Amino acid sequence: MKRKTTEDERKLFQTHIDEAILKPKVTKAVTPKIAKAKTGGLDGTTAEKLRKGQLTPGARIDLHGMTEAAAHHALRAFLARAQDDGVRLALVITGVGNPGAHDGAEWMRTPHGVLKEMVPRWLNESDFAALTSGWARAHQRHGGDGALYVYLRKAK
Repeated sequence: MKRKTTEDERKLFQTHIDEAILKPKVTKAVTPKIAKAKTGGLDGTTAEKLRKGQLTPGARIDLHGMTEAAAHHALRAFLARAQDDGVRLALVITGVGNPGAHDGAEWMRTPHGVLKEMVPRWLNESDFAALTSGWARAHQRHGGDGALYVYLRKAK
């Protein structure tokens, strides 16, 4: 059985509502900063050629439409296989994300470009360290902001 509110409770509630300013907080969209390319294992010439897009990737993987967990697993397996095949430069396509229209409240927004943000983090993790010697944003002809070059270590 529901309890009925008293007139005093309704007045008190209305007083609090009238005093509160209920304006949605609108914040400026922030573009996530992405870590700089890890070029520790690359010599200057190779890093410069990557920046200019002068090297052709020997293998590529497209992570579009994958969940974060599936993409992590697929990327790890792909890089291991590419390294075993003797590939030195791989292209990883993450996509740029789709911000879409926003009709709801600020707290309902979902981040876009999750893989674009997460793949560089994964490449800096220890389980990828044995596979990669560096990575960089891809040149426009290979996907620009929606792709990464991953320079692989030589297979042992």
